[in-house]
Amino acid sequence: MTEVYWLVQTEADTPATNDWLSESEAARLDSMRFEKRRKDWRLGRWTAKLAVVAYRNLSEHSQTLRDVEMRPAASGAPDVFFAGQPAPVTISLSHRDGIAICAVAPSSVALGCDLEIIEPRSESFIADYFTAEEKELVARARADDRSRLLTLLWSGKESALKALREGLRLDTRSVVVSLDDVEQGGAEAGLGPFAGSVLAPPPHAANRWLPFHVRCTTGQVFHGWWQNAGNLVRTLVADPPPAPPVLLVP
Repeated sequence: MTEVYWLVQTEADTPATNDWLSESEAARLDSMRFEKRRKDWRLGRWTAKLAVVAYRNLSEHSQTLRDVEMRPAASGAPDVFFAGQPAPVTISLSHRDGIAICAVAPSSVALGCDLEIIEPRSESFIADYFTAEEKELVARARADDRSRLLTLLWSGKESALKALREGLRLDTRSVVVSLDDVEQGGAEAGLGPFAGSVLAPPPHAANRWLPFHVRCTTGQVFHGWWQNAGNLVRTLVADPPPAPPVLLVP
């Protein structure tokens, strides 16, 4: 299976100075008017640079970090460059509420990741963005699972749309998230049965990555992993199918 890696950082981890930004990145940051946008952008860039450096076993020297750049492709998806040349890696990046996650894999891999806060979502949200199969899954969910399930389904869609390098420019109903393989994956990991709910693993399974997959209307299938840590849901999908994600240590 494909090896994929991930790194999480927070605003508190981001350096106060900007000496790790390239000249063009520093100029882009200076052009941003709103403080929240500046903070989010810096956090995303810092997380991505640190993930690429750790993945390639490079030093965290400021010059090395400056040499790592994320440039938008025509689709808007990030391409990685090192010292001005395309790097043999692919990344996916997501951030929310001062937390960022970056997934890294070889450049031959279609990769997407997403980070979401578990929160209530309206009936109109479900009606507008989910497929009939997903709506049926939500309708069968226990009341205390509903918000987490909706967050997982939405995050899985976001990851798949990023792996397609299209993002939300595509109809979210063009990808269908399935949890059919969650219980099997839990059993293979030695977690035992899920006591009637695929979203309620036993306490000792907290923070474990569990499998799911996403089917595209084009026929392509992304296999992936999801993790619930506190009020966060993280998802990661790839093609070829990925092994459980490995945490990078900066």
